[in-house]
Amino acid sequence: MNLYLHLFWVFLKINLLSTSGPASVGLLYNEAVGTLVDEAQFVQAVGLSSVLPGSDALQLAMYIGYAAGGIAGGLVALFASILPPTVLILGIVMALHRLRREAWISSFLEGLTPAISVVILFAAWKVFQKGGEIGWQGWLLGFVSLVALLLEAPPRIVVLIAAVIGVIFFS
Repeated sequence: MNLYLHLFWVFLKINLLSTSGPASVGLLYNEAVGTLVDEAQFVQAVGLSSVLPGSDALQLAMYIGYAAGGIAGGLVALFASILPPTVLILGIVMALHRLRREAWISSFLEGLTPAISVVILFAAWKVFQKGGEIGWQGWLLGFVSLVALLLEAPPRIVVLIAAVIGVIFFS
């Protein structure tokens, strides 16, 4: 079988059968070691993809694809890795686009919105609690940030300014 077709099939199969993460590493080990890379290269690929920022699965795919077939192999492995989730998301978007005028979709979203808001608020509270003891200054910074957001300040700017203030006053 052609090397690039083999790379495509291996990474397509892995991304169809797993949800990435540790499960995909085990599947990839069984599929790639001995045919695409040796065990030392695989261990090096897993270690490197773990310490770099970003998606471990995509970095692992590119590394193994590159080791087996150069730049073209890395691109083929990357394409095969992102194809299943991309097709799935496009399918969902197309279905939602067709159904967006349905009454039950509107009701579904109205019910979903408060639940998601509470989940985000709960996560924010957990992050705030784990931030350490910051006293009244932290509460003041949080309140000022909330007021800025209510006044429709760009969220990225609010977060950036709060981070700079945190570095200056909480160091």
